[in-house]
Amino acid sequence: MPNEMAAAQDGLSPASAGRSTLSVHVGPLAGGPVRTLRPNAPHLAASTMKVAVLAALHRSGLDLDAPVPVHNSFVSASYGPRFGVSREEDSDPEPWQALGSERTLRWLAGRMIVHSSNLATNLCLSHVGPAAVAEVWQLARARHSVTGRGIDDLRARAAGVVNLVTAADLARLLRRLPQELLDLLAANAHRVDLAAGLPPGTRIAFKNGWLPGVRHSGGIVYPPDAPPYGIVVCYSGPLATGHAVDDPAARLLARISAGYWARRHELGTPGDR
Repeated sequence: MPNEMAAAQDGLSPASAGRSTLSVHVGPLAGGPVRTLRPNAPHLAASTMKVAVLAALHRSGLDLDAPVPVHNSFVSASYGPRFGVSREEDSDPEPWQALGSERTLRWLAGRMIVHSSNLATNLCLSHVGPAAVAEVWQLARARHSVTGRGIDDLRARAAGVVNLVTAADLARLLRRLPQELLDLLAANAHRVDLAAGLPPGTRIAFKNGWLPGVRHSGGIVYPPDAPPYGIVVCYSGPLATGHAVDDPAARLLARISAGYWARRHELGTPGDR
């Protein structure tokens, strides 16, 4: 990450116009949210779309331990020429070192989530297909989120094919994940934004995403002295520099996370307000 070049110029991003949109969805794992702020506002998904790809892969019935070719040539959602992922913009070098060889889908899924590999994401998506990811969003009762294309499919993006997420939809998806997938999310190596706002060592199963103009993070927090709670914060605006760590938007999300951690004992009773 950032997972797509020139994302700040996308028409859905408010960054180039100097505007900001902040969305929040916080609450218990059962029942309605306790705190929300613009929970249904659509944002460019960035790497949060990888959670939906993971869920689709998990329920696909594919043999996740079967080796598959590692390549960088994908069919565009616009049915034009094939495209590839930008190596320079990918945060994980490991899958690139496997080009021309084989790795298992389970290994690729791990790189996709733990290290946010863009190449591994497109490989996983190419095996399950966008229809399977759309079904995952449907089963989660998502209202506005969509995963219409792979990462760096610039031709499809230019044709209007989008990857969108809302804070409410991402919260719904996270609450449906089985423990096996939550354990994978808990291994996320990018311990910034939401994780940075928690006391060291606090368990959080989460996925974040960033690119110029966008910083999102959503997960489930497991306090030792209170019931677990879900928290999703999506930010689109000029604070998001696209840097992995040194990002003002990441610090904003960390402050929001710390604020809800301080009120974690109040998050066990649902009630949208």
